[in-house]
Amino acid sequence: MKRLFILLVIPAFILSCNQNPRTDFVINGNAPGVYNGSRVYLKDVSNLGREVYSDTAIVMNEKFTFTGSVSEPEVRFMEIQGIPGEFLFMLENSEIDVEINKQLMLDSKATGSKTHDDLVKYQNGIKALQKENRELVSEFLDARKAQDSEKEDSLEVLLEDNGKRFAAFPAKFTKENNNSYFTLNLLGLEANKQKFDVEGFLESYDNLVPELKNTPMGVRVKRKLDSINVEFQKTAHLQVGKVAPNFEAPTPDGTMVSLEDLKGKVTIIDFWAAWCGPCRKENPNVVRIYDRFHDDGLEIIGVSLDGNSRQKDPKKAWLDAIEKDGLKWTQVSHLQYFNDPVARLYNINAIPATYVLDKDGKIISKNLRGRQLENRIEQLLAQ
Repeated sequence: MKRLFILLVIPAFILSCNQNPRTDFVINGNAPGVYNGSRVYLKDVSNLGREVYSDTAIVMNEKFTFTGSVSEPEVRFMEIQGIPGEFLFMLENSEIDVEINKQLMLDSKATGSKTHDDLVKYQNGIKALQKENRELVSEFLDARKAQDSEKEDSLEVLLEDNGKRFAAFPAKFTKENNNSYFTLNLLGLEANKQKFDVEGFLESYDNLVPELKNTPMGVRVKRKLDSINVEFQKTAHLQVGKVAPNFEAPTPDGTMVSLEDLKGKVTIIDFWAAWCGPCRKENPNVVRIYDRFHDDGLEIIGVSLDGNSRQKDPKKAWLDAIEKDGLKWTQVSHLQYFNDPVARLYNINAIPATYVLDKDGKIISKNLRGRQLENRIEQLLAQ
């Protein structure tokens, strides 16, 4: 159920000035329609981002109870035997009333936890963005059905913007709630995701009030962020907004070509190979984009990752693919497969892969294909 971490993470807890804070919690559960004897499970989140069972209660007369204590407000999942789904909530030392929705566990309610109130606020923000996305997708499909390409293009831009705001929402929320235990929980859970805005969340952490940074959870989160940042710095030069690293590589006739030679023009660095089926399928799209925009200032440099040990003659395969697919732009390769120096410089571990650079050589987008790539080039050339 780790997918829930992306959409339904945890909320804010305003640090209390209470001199005698409560040191235990009581969860009073009301479970209409749930059979007697059904087990209710509380699940915690491990340091590795996995759910682990931490406590069990039994439903009797549609009621159940959990008691215990936590050192800090933390995310918990509640699961009931025989009922699909889980309820995500914030657990703190207080009396918490939980109303179970047997039809949809996700929509169960909790009151009595200040941190959970903030979770609901966070979830509402996520739901608003999801609703907007659904409406845009519906409009987009209607436009496609009506073959209204102009409306398709405009809706695609709006969908891309919605996606960016969705991806940025967790960091935005944490920055707006810097005195909240929510931020610590969110930072910790977001750090388990494969794609993680390290710099953005380090900013969020630095923006926290000192009281939160000094908590045990604050120390753990900082340690995790620092560890991730060490790895991130290895490819930081490839992030959007950075100047693309220069390289030199040979063309088929052995002439050395430099990326620097193309500076001053919108440029696509296209990583592909003759042996790569998806690359060859995408090549007609790239040809179309080149034909449409080359006279307006677009350049492409293709970097081939041919040199696979299974290829009898990698150079011939490369040249044959260039001719067959009609690739008219500059092509380079060291014919060293994924050990190609350019591929290693750009951290390429799968193809097709693209980097889109503006006229100043800055990375604007990565790994766009088809219409998305075409729209991005059109936008850049219009600036």
